[in-house]
Amino acid sequence: MPLLDPLFVTRIYQASLAEDEAPLVDELDAACRSIAEDDTAGQRWCEKNGYPGYTSYASLDDLPWRVPAFKRLVRHLDRHVAGYVKELELDLGKRKLALDALWINVLPPGGIHTSHIHPLSVVSGTFYVAVPEGASAIKFEDPRLGFMMAAPPRKAKAQAQNRQFAYIAPSPGTLLLWESWLRHEVPLNEADEDRISVSFNYAWR
Repeated sequence: MPLLDPLFVTRIYQASLAEDEAPLVDELDAACRSIAEDDTAGQRWCEKNGYPGYTSYASLDDLPWRVPAFKRLVRHLDRHVAGYVKELELDLGKRKLALDALWINVLPPGGIHTSHIHPLSVVSGTFYVAVPEGASAIKFEDPRLGFMMAAPPRKAKAQAQNRQFAYIAPSPGTLLLWESWLRHEVPLNEADEDRISVSFNYAWR
């Protein structure tokens, strides 16, 4: 029998909070909505840059200091990122991966977040706070896509590892991690309510 080796695998880490941490999601939900309503600098940035909904990306860089729920979230993130680094077998030497940025995303009905990467970081991810019915899944792109100039399309029922795009539909409390060079996007939010998440980057320091 011929052998097919799964070389150059792209690993996406997925986890959920333990049941005893379920109240953290509710606390983050309330905090995200309150901050989105009060952060006028963030609102102005979103309006100026055509960003649908709200993000604290350009206005607030101290969420764990402001709100205890974010500080608790960071403790969970640190633990999961350490596990992800172990699975990726990254050689960090005498340095480590440290949280570099943490921000709120509130995507309203009809909102999208176009395809992008997270430069200047090593691991990126999102923790999902509110995912109403009909809300967007996150879409990941095969990093080799730009080199497939003459490749035919994949079959409609192709296995996940053979597709050029992958979709992961999260739930409240879902945590996703990926390497920061992996291009991704959030398609149209077809829900009737806001889709709320907390995104973050870890840098090598």
